[in-house]
Formats: sequence, C-alpha cells, structure tokens
Amino acid sequence: MGAIDKDKSGKFARLLQVLGPGIITAALVFGPSKMTITSKLGASYGYDLLWAVVTAIFFMAVFTRMASRIALATDQSFLSLIKERWGKPVAVLVGIGVFFVTASFQAGNSTGVGISLAETTGISSKVWVLLANALGITLLFFKGFYKILEKIMILLIVIMLGSFIVTFFLAKPSAGSMMKGLAPALPEGSLGLVIALFASAFSIVGALYQSYMVQERRRLSPHLRQKPSDSLPGILILGIMASIVLICAASVLHPAGVVVTNATDMSKTLAPLFGDYAAHLFLVGLFGASFSSLIGNASVGGTLLGDALGYKGQLSSNVVRVLIALVMIIGAFVALQFDKAPLELIVLAQSVTILVVPFIGIAMYSISNDRKIMGGYVNTPLTKIIAGIGLLLLLTLAVVNIKELFFK
Repeated sequence: MGAIDKDKSGKFARLLQVLGPGIITAALVFGPSKMTITSKLGASYGYDLLWAVVTAIFFMAVFTRMASRIALATDQSFLSLIKERWGKPVAVLVGIGVFFVTASFQAGNSTGVGISLAETTGISSKVWVLLANALGITLLFFKGFYKILEKIMILLIVIMLGSFIVTFFLAKPSAGSMMKGLAPALPEGSLGLVIALFASAFSIVGALYQSYMVQERRRLSPHLRQKPSDSLPGILILGIMASIVLICAASVLHPAGVVVTNATDMSKTLAPLFGDYAAHLFLVGLFGASFSSLIGNASVGGTLLGDALGYKGQLSSNVVRVLIALVMIIGAFVALQFDKAPLELIVLAQSVTILVVPFIGIAMYSISNDRKIMGGYVNTPLTKIIAGIGLLLLLTLAVVNIKELFFK
C-alpha cells in the first residue's frame, strides 16, 4: 500500500514539474492590475464583456504554447535567436526595453501586496511593501531558486483559485447573464477598458517568458518529458481567475453602482453583504496575485536583460539574480515614495511597451514559422492563421495606444 501511495505522490510531483512553467506564467500575469481592470469591466458593464476575457486568454494560450515549442525545439534562448537573426543591438534593446517596462510596472505589484495586507492586519502598507520585497530578494539567493519559484507560484495559484471560487459562489452569479456575456458586444464607453484588458491579459512578454521557464525546467530535469500543451492548464487557470473576478464584480458591484478605482473596492463591497470573512478572503486572493506578480514580473525583467547582456537568462546566474533584485528595489522605492507609479512613469512605460511588444510578437511568429530552427515543432497551418490574427490584434492595439498617448 505504501509503495502505491509513494508511486502516486511521485507521479503527482512529476506532473507539477511539467506544469510548473505554465503555472509560473499564469501567476506572474495575473497581478493587481488585472484584478483592477476585470473588476472595473464587471462593475461598469456587468457581464457584457466576459467575451473579451475569453478572447484575450485564447490568444494568450496560442502564443504561450508557441513559446513552449520554441523552447523545446532549440537549446538557444529567445534573445540568442534574435541576435542571430537581427543582430546583437536589437537583442540588447529588447532586453533593456523589457527590463524598463517590468521595473516601471513593479510599483503596482508592491502596492498591491502592501494594501492587501494592510487592509487585513491594520499595519501600514509601507511596512508590508518593505517586508514583501525583502522576502522576494532573499528567496532569489537560495540555491535552486527556480524550484522555489515554482513551488511558491503553485501555492499562490492554489490560494488565489480557492479564494476566488468561494467568492464566486457567495456572489451567486446569473448563469443566463454569463452566457449572454459570451456574445461579443462593445457597450458605449468601454473601448478603453477593453484595450487595457487585452494589453494586460494577452501579455506577449509573459508568453515569451514561458520559453525561458521551459528551458530552465529542462536544464534541471533533462529526463522529464515536456510537451507544448503543458502550458495550457496554467493559462486556463489564468482565464478562470480573470473571468471569476469580472463575474463577481458584475454580480456584486454592478447592481450597487460601485465605481472601481482599485482592486480593494471589491472587498469593501463584499463586507456589508457577506461579512468580513468574504472581504478578507478576497484580500487573500489580491495578496496572492500581487506577491506572485512581484516575484514573477521582476524575474522576467532580470532574466531578459541578463540574456541580452550575455548571461543566457538562466536563474542560476548571480548577475541575473542581481538584475531581478534591482527590479524589486525600483518597484519598492517607487511604491514607498509615491504610493503608486506616477502617471508620467506609466505613460513612459506604455510608450516603451508599444515599441517592444509588437516586435516580440513578430519575432516569436517569425521564429516559430522557421522550419530550420523548429523542426517538428514548427507552426501548423492552423496555428499560423490563428497566431497571425493575434499578431494583427497586437499591432492594432499598438496603433490605438499610439493614437491615445500622442495624438489625443
């Protein structure tokens, strides 16, 4: 009996290892900004924009799977492939761009951790910002950081899923309204939020990072059989969590006419309806989303800049770890100084994102269509069509953002 139990636990551990890269991607993408945007969508427009979440997650799944196939097809990192194809200066610019964008948005993750714990404990959010970042930086320098990162992300995903599912059942959403929300419609005044959702949920940088995580897992466990589809459960979880937050906001906030300004507005509305237990449960989910993004977002920026500078983007590299820590320090500093990222910093980060993201999307599409690099992992005709539509969507979002930022 004991041998059977041991075999089952061994199989479960191997399953978690295989799914680990996809879960890391889901956890780092689902941050406080995603919770705020989906809460706003539900609070402002009810269930009407549920289709937008499903569509964004669908394209996220396509590009994340593409990144997994690139990682499985070659031992070279993504930026190494870019160096070969377009030259080292281009790879360095992409690495610097991603580092800057992640550092700029890191303040939101620090603030989310601080607010969620401050609302729960009554202790100043600045104390929690310092403690959370100190913990994150300390974890970086443990031996086997990737395995620690994988375990933390899985734990935080379980915490988030649990808290949001319970909130979902407390909110008692309308099944009929949810089905209607899957039919594409664009309510008046919703375009800006829908664009923000697609930019956030269809995270091309998050999808790209999947390739680094798959290669990191392969380095640590070369015997482990990995498939491109291993990334899909993580992205499905991402979609479920984003959908639940929107649905809960549509059920609870929309009828009450609550205007959402940040992710904690949901908890404040839950308390009088369902008691402090529900409010604290939602704050636990917010903490999970914020802390997972705090570590994950920093890892993306540090890894890609490290790779661009010639350190192969491996989490075992001390230079990469220092760069990840630097993202956390920048985010904590901004959060402590301004309580949130200043508008000028966000606008500048969005400007860099507009330039970097479409290029990464084009590069991923180009590389994954190259049979010399990809071999049997090359894009199928159907994937070429779907990913091509996703790429057009990315480029359209970039044009709309340029118009909003510079010509409004």
